Amino acid sequence: MTNAPARTSVVVVGAGQAGLSVSYYLQRLGLEVGPGFVVLDRGPGTGGAWQDRWEALKIGTAHRINDLPGLDELGLSFETADRQRPAREVVAEYYAAYEQHYDLQVVRPATVRRVFNRGIDLVVEYTDASGLHEIETQVLVNATGTWGSPFRPWYPGRDSFAGEQVDTTTYRAAEDFAGKRVVVVGGGTSAIGFMLELEHVASDLTWVSRRGLEFREEGELNLEDRRHAVAVQDAAAREGRALPSIVSGTGVPRTRRIQSAIDRGLLVPKPMFSSIEPNGVRWDDGEFVEADVILWATGFRPELRHLAPLKLREKEGGVTVGNGSSWKDPRIFFAGYGPQASTIGANRAGRTIARQVMRQLADS
Repeated sequence: MTNAPARTSVVVVGAGQAGLSVSYYLQRLGLEVGPGFVVLDRGPGTGGAWQDRWEALKIGTAHRINDLPGLDELGLSFETADRQRPAREVVAEYYAAYEQHYDLQVVRPATVRRVFNRGIDLVVEYTDASGLHEIETQVLVNATGTWGSPFRPWYPGRDSFAGEQVDTTTYRAAEDFAGKRVVVVGGGTSAIGFMLELEHVASDLTWVSRRGLEFREEGELNLEDRRHAVAVQDAAAREGRALPSIVSGTGVPRTRRIQSAIDRGLLVPKPMFSSIEPNGVRWDDGEFVEADVILWATGFRPELRHLAPLKLREKEGGVTVGNGSSWKDPRIFFAGYGPQASTIGANRAGRTIARQVMRQLADS
């Protein structure tokens, strides 16, 4: 494990796609690892949230993984990676090579507990295997993403369910559900992936979604669709509202595998149930489905608990962010948040945030 200094100019929290992208550009703009910037990462290894994904998620079936800036210098690209290999293995390998090549000296495993003010400085308090530590800094880039904050919506009776409740972060393998009656909840690509994996494993499989799904032809996501999805996220971030799902603005690609599942009746979701009972779920019309497992593929919320002492959260449920920076505190930047929170914008935002950080340092 790399030891962090007691003081630095910039702390980057998170070494996933967004955090590494910002770090790359900070280095390109002249900051030195250590006195200039420090990267803290909670994970035990490289790969960000990808290291926790389930084994069956392959490079070929995962969301498109964009290359990190400068990854081509290593002769690597996710575009040419083996599509049959588990995504978590490939991402971990590529990110490890990337961190080593650019000597980013990521401090891990380091869990940031809170960020607070001490005079004009920010203090980042974190824990590692040796205990509690502090780093004083002028600027903080929050790149924690959402993986650590899965969202399970509340429905009447949810806490009375006698079976098992699992979410995307705790799902490990389809075999864990062999012979069980499973209700999959959610309207995105994770829910669809679970349905496909569990089709011949679970004894009974039911899919429910709060909203109707829009399937688009593979590759038909055009520039207008992308701009609209980013604009919706950006508007929510600027207004301090909870962020909407990016899938709701872009749709789900209708691959041959997905079309085949639609044709055989697997991927036809039922409307959302109205309540949960100890042995299953019930709809308003009285219909009841017995269940051993409820699998919540209902998305995530930004992981911001450690920033609570700074009082950035708005009544509307989010934080007000414009062009990657907090409108309440110009020392706080958000990478991979709002319009950057998917492969659509995370890497591109790294350069923008790094430049803004340098201006903030020059002005402070």
